[in-house]
Amino acid sequence: MVGAGYVGLVSGACFADFGHEVVCVDKDPAKIESLRAGHIPIFEPGLEETVAANVRAGRLSFSTDLAAAVPQADAVFIAVGTPSRRGDGFADLSHVYAAAREIAASLEGYTVVVTKSTVPVGTGDEVDRIIRETRPGAAFSVVSNPEFLREGAAIEDFKRPDRIVIGAEDQRGAELVAELYRPLYLNAAPVLTMGRRTAELTKYAANAFLALKVTFINEIADLCEQVGANVQEVARGIGLDKRIGGKFLHAGPGYGGSCFPKDTLALTKTAQNAGAPLRLVETVVAVNDQRKVAMARKVIAACGGSVRGRTIGVLGLTFKPNTDDMRDAPSLAIVAALQDAGARIRAFDPEGMENAASVLDGVDYTRDAYECAEGADALVLITEWDSFRALDLERLKAAMAGRIVVDLRNVYRPDEMSRRGFAYVSIGRPDTPAPIT
Repeated sequence: MVGAGYVGLVSGACFADFGHEVVCVDKDPAKIESLRAGHIPIFEPGLEETVAANVRAGRLSFSTDLAAAVPQADAVFIAVGTPSRRGDGFADLSHVYAAAREIAASLEGYTVVVTKSTVPVGTGDEVDRIIRETRPGAAFSVVSNPEFLREGAAIEDFKRPDRIVIGAEDQRGAELVAELYRPLYLNAAPVLTMGRRTAELTKYAANAFLALKVTFINEIADLCEQVGANVQEVARGIGLDKRIGGKFLHAGPGYGGSCFPKDTLALTKTAQNAGAPLRLVETVVAVNDQRKVAMARKVIAACGGSVRGRTIGVLGLTFKPNTDDMRDAPSLAIVAALQDAGARIRAFDPEGMENAASVLDGVDYTRDAYECAEGADALVLITEWDSFRALDLERLKAAMAGRIVVDLRNVYRPDEMSRRGFAYVSIGRPDTPAPIT
C-alpha cells in the first residue's frame, strides 16, 4: 500500500484483517515510526484497534522502503494524495506518477498495480505508459479500484460496501483484484468489473451526484425560509421516494472534507478539457462555496446585523462528526468571516481542535461545550457531534451572556428552544425569537 494516509491506512488495515499480508509504505519517516509505535495519525472509529490487532498478528507492517516491499507483492496499491492543483483546480497527479515510477523500478514477476487514489479519467493509461517506459518488458497490469469510504464510517464501508468497482483492461488483473476482496463475498457485495476509464469516472460521478444532493437540499432550505416551509419535512417527503432516497438530504452549511470539494472541481476541469462541460456540477461548486459565507451572514443577522466586539461560541469545527479532518470544513469560512466582521471566537470540537489550530488563528479553544458557551453573546452549532445533541440547555443558558443560538445542523427543536428562553435560528425552518420574560 503506497501511501499511509487516510485511504492507504484504512485499506491496508482492512485487507490485513481479511488475512492478507500488507505493508503500508510512506515517504514520511516520522509517520512510519509513529505507526510502528502504535500511534494513529488520524481519528477514525475502529481504526486504531484494527491496526493494532493486525500488527500483533504479523499481517500488517509499516516501512519507508518501497523498493524492498514491491518485489514481494502480488498487488501494489497507489493510495497517495491527489489534491486540487493550484491555479487551475485540476487534480495534482504528481504523487501518483512518482509512485508509478518507483514501483516500476522494483517490479519482479507479474504484479498488479492498482490505483486506489481518486484520479481523473485516463490516469491509469498514463500509469501504464510510465511503467512500460521505466521498465520495458515488465509483466504487470494496471487496474483502477476506487474507494468509497465515508470518513467516520470507513471501516464499516470497507467491510460492508455497497459495491466493489474494478476497472481493468485485462482479465488477469481484474481477477487478482477481485480475489483480494473474496472475503466479502459472504456479505454479497456486488463486484462490478468494467473498463479502467469507466471505473475512474464512476468515482467522480458518484461524489458529484452526492454533492449535488447536498447542494439541492440546501437551496430548498433557503426557499423554505422565504415561504414558511420546513425543509426537514420536505426532505422526508421526497426522500421516501425510492427513486430519490433519503441520504444526503440534510440541510446544513455546505459540504467539505477531502473528497467532495476537490473531486467536483477536478471533474469540472476534466469535462471542460474534454469539450463536454458539466454545467450542473459547475453550479454545485459555485453554490457550495457561496453557502459557507452565507452562513456567516446568517449568524451576523441573528445578532442584529453586527458581531463587532461580540463573543461567538462555535460548537464543532471538523467538516463532519467522527473525524478530525478540517479539510475544506465549512467552519473555516464561517469563522474567518465572523472574525473579519469583528467577532471574538471561542470554539470546541471533540477531536478536531489540534488540526483546527493549525489553520484557524485567533480562536480561543475550550475544554467542552459549556466552557465554549461561557460569556458568549451567541452560540453557533456547525458540526453535529453526538455529544452536542443533548446539551443541558439550562446550564448552557446560564453560561451564556446572550440568548442567541444558531443551529446550522437542525439538531434541536425550535419550540423547545423558544420555551427554554433562546432566540433560535436554524436552517430551512421558521426562526423562534426568545420569549419575553
